[in-house]
Amino acid sequence: MNFKEIQDLIKLINKTNLTEFKVKDGEFNLSIKKGDDDKAIVVQQPVMQYPSAQVPVQPNFQAAAPAAPSTPEAPDQDSAPASAEKTDTSNYLEVRSPIVGTFYRSSSPENPPFAKVGDTIAKGDVVCIVEAMKLFNEIESEVSGTIVQVMVEDAQPIEYDQVLFLVDPA
Repeated sequence: MNFKEIQDLIKLINKTNLTEFKVKDGEFNLSIKKGDDDKAIVVQQPVMQYPSAQVPVQPNFQAAAPAAPSTPEAPDQDSAPASAEKTDTSNYLEVRSPIVGTFYRSSSPENPPFAKVGDTIAKGDVVCIVEAMKLFNEIESEVSGTIVQVMVEDAQPIEYDQVLFLVDPA
């Protein structure tokens, strides 16, 4: 039943001496009660039930906390290549994501990637696809040059302004 049909039904019941009216149409239930003391209209529609999201829980959270202080060497090791990488990549241009979504290197698993390491690209060339809200957006390069590094794995979530490719303009 739609809203107009329910309104017409209420008007019709108000013109009669009925005090209670119930109708069931599939999963749609409508119950109307009227009286001098109380007026109540109850409309029930089927409730959509979705499976609850299951969040993985780290079973031994307390044991993981002491491990953080014992690994200061790991960040230093990661920092050293990152700083070396920064100095090495200072002459490279970056192709960044204009939107949040899921990064895809090709239009389908069977097709080759739009751009891979060693490819020469020009400004306006499609370098990847970013899926956002079930829409597949072709991402065009804003720079020209040779792709030196792909910064994101295929089918990984990406953020706005995240670096996707490093390009050597030479």
